[in-house]
Amino acid sequence: MATVLSVSGSPSAASRTSRLLRHLDKRLAAQGHDVIPLDVRTIPAEALLGADFRHPAIVEATELFARADGLVVGTPVYKASYSGVLKALLDLLPQYALAGKTVLPLATGGSVAHVLAIDYALRPVLNSMGAAHIVQGWFTLDKDITVRDDGSLTVAPAATEALGQVVDQFSAALGRTPLLAVAG
Repeated sequence: MATVLSVSGSPSAASRTSRLLRHLDKRLAAQGHDVIPLDVRTIPAEALLGADFRHPAIVEATELFARADGLVVGTPVYKASYSGVLKALLDLLPQYALAGKTVLPLATGGSVAHVLAIDYALRPVLNSMGAAHIVQGWFTLDKDITVRDDGSLTVAPAATEALGQVVDQFSAALGRTPLLAVAG
């Protein structure tokens, strides 16, 4: 099956977004995909904010993007857009880092007022980076994600069903996307 890079753009270690992604990673792994988690917050701030393209963590992240057949990109929504740490990383990747890749955009937020952030903020940058296919994304309300005391995650039934459908569509699309060569 495919190699999937699961990128959390949350700046928080206790993030619902990150926990939701790791929960969805298990579904993808159960479908036979090799899933590699990447929490952008673990990349040193000086490398991200200093645009240090040669920093080992940036080089490693760039290699992970290159190696992946598909990406799940998750972010909390702040000010009607994706997170700043995610933007900082995307800005440091090569222009066509997503060429030939299938991408599933996901977002979390406190209000349905932010639901269009995927289509108006995240999708355009993913498209500009050459993604071959951006599948239907999904916005999950924070109130639909509960983290228990033991660290386990519960997702509201309606959100679980919708997320299952978009993850399954992404998984199916991974096998259908032709690899595209980028003219250099």
